[in-house]
Amino acid sequence: MSVTSDVRQTIENTLSEHDLEYTFHDSAGNGQPGVVVALPGERKLKTNTLLRIGEHSVRVEAFVCRRPDENNEGVYGFMLRRNRKLYGVAYTLDKVGDIYLVGHMALHAVTPDEVDRVLGQVLEAVDADFNTLLELGFRTSIQKEWEWRVARGESLKNLKAFEHLIEDHDED
Repeated sequence: MSVTSDVRQTIENTLSEHDLEYTFHDSAGNGQPGVVVALPGERKLKTNTLLRIGEHSVRVEAFVCRRPDENNEGVYGFMLRRNRKLYGVAYTLDKVGDIYLVGHMALHAVTPDEVDRVLGQVLEAVDADFNTLLELGFRTSIQKEWEWRVARGESLKNLKAFEHLIEDHDED
C-alpha cells in the first residue's frame, strides 16, 4: 500500500467515524486525488472543505465567503489578526478576492487526531467568523436586503443575526 493510499484510508476512516458527509474525487485539482467534506455549522450552515492529497502533503482548502463589497481594509485586518490564533490553516484570498481558509498537513502527520483537529479548526473559524466577515464586508447589502424584505413583508428569519446593523443604520 502506498503512502497516498494510507493517507486516503486514514482520512476516510476519520470522516466516517465522525459521521461527516464526504465525496472522494480521483482528480480534485491539479490532477491530485482528494475528498470534499461538508462540515455542518450554525452561522454558516455548511462549509465545503477540500482535502487534496499531494505527493508530500494534504492541502486543506475551505471556501468562507465571496469577495467583500465594501470595507476591504476592515475585512483584511480582521483576517490577519485572526490568523495569529488559527491552528493549521490561515485566511487567504483567491485571484478574484473570495475568502478561503487554507493549510497543509505533511503526509506523515496525517493521523485521525490531526485530521479531526484541522477540520475542527476550519469549522470553528468559519462558524465563529462568518457573521463578522459579512458585517464588515457586506453591511450595506445586508441593510438593503432587510429594507427590501420589510417593504415586501418577507421573512427576516435568516437576517435576525444582523438586526443590530439595522438599528445602527436607523440611528444615522
